[in-house]
Amino acid sequence: MATLTPGPTNSLTDVDGIRVGHAQRVGDGWLTGTTVVLAPPQGAVGGVDVRGGGPGTRETDLLDPRNLVERVHAVVLSGGSAFGLAAADGVMGRLARDGVGFPMGGPGDVVPIVPGAVIFDLGRGGVFANRPGPAMGESAYDAAGAAAPAPGGPAQGCVGAGTGAVAGGLKGGVGTASAVLPDGSTVGALVVVNALGSSVDPATGELYAARFGLPGEFDTLRRPSPDDLAAAHSLAGQRSSAGGFPYALATTIGVIATDLTLTKAQCAKLSGIGHDGLARAIRPVHTMFDGDTLFTLATGDRPAPDLWGFHAVLDAAGDCVTRAVGHAMLAATSVPEAGLRSYRDAFPSAVATS
Repeated sequence: MATLTPGPTNSLTDVDGIRVGHAQRVGDGWLTGTTVVLAPPQGAVGGVDVRGGGPGTRETDLLDPRNLVERVHAVVLSGGSAFGLAAADGVMGRLARDGVGFPMGGPGDVVPIVPGAVIFDLGRGGVFANRPGPAMGESAYDAAGAAAPAPGGPAQGCVGAGTGAVAGGLKGGVGTASAVLPDGSTVGALVVVNALGSSVDPATGELYAARFGLPGEFDTLRRPSPDDLAAAHSLAGQRSSAGGFPYALATTIGVIATDLTLTKAQCAKLSGIGHDGLARAIRPVHTMFDGDTLFTLATGDRPAPDLWGFHAVLDAAGDCVTRAVGHAMLAATSVPEAGLRSYRDAFPSAVATS
């Protein structure tokens, strides 16, 4: 099998026409945000797969291959639990203002198609009622559409929907990765890691995702020292004895994108294989306390693949999701006022300094 390479920024925006914008609030009781993934103006064929036992979603029924609408115009990922679904209202308003949406007959009469999903982060900034709404969705949309994609790809870590994210007791966040296939097609993933399960192997302290990196991708990582591992186990034990796991409501959500021409059914299959990528990076995953949801967008810039070509993009997409989880955990930073430590701070010996 040919060795894959990451795209120029190793991010979702390596898929031409896909843009990402973040908005967040931190401090004064806030620790939450919203991320918008914009499709090209004509939209992209969409699919979804919901695996978690406690999902918070919007417009997922629309993406059933049996239903009418083929293309979506944006996907909203947000904090705020079910309240955060309101962020999509702001995105719909901005798209409608710009004339982007499902045509309804008259000039400018459009209905933007904006699926979404949310994570649970309520109260992590200190005030339970502080959550994203339409205004934050508008800000994230404006950030996505303000300019060409950033040369280094979208920001990762504690931004957008990952601002208040937690994964297995460590600080979670936004991560992204991409792959260019031998035929020149591109697939990418962006994931908001906010899981009940852990991204860290308890026996070694290593990130599960690092085992699936492309050549050179995670070469700065090493196995944590016994002292770091013992300290992490001690802290986990203290939390358990203090009344159980403190982050019992979670959810990991994300978007996969490709420049291939795919049907809605194929997009749904790509989302399903993306969940295999989550299972390689987070343990346990798809619990009753998680609402794990992955969307897929296919822009159609390249021809439809044959059967083996579709197999190849499925395989690459799953690994992109896994790698994106690893990047999210490495990009996250500690939030001391919320008692949240990043992977880098919990396992400083794991990250090479030279």
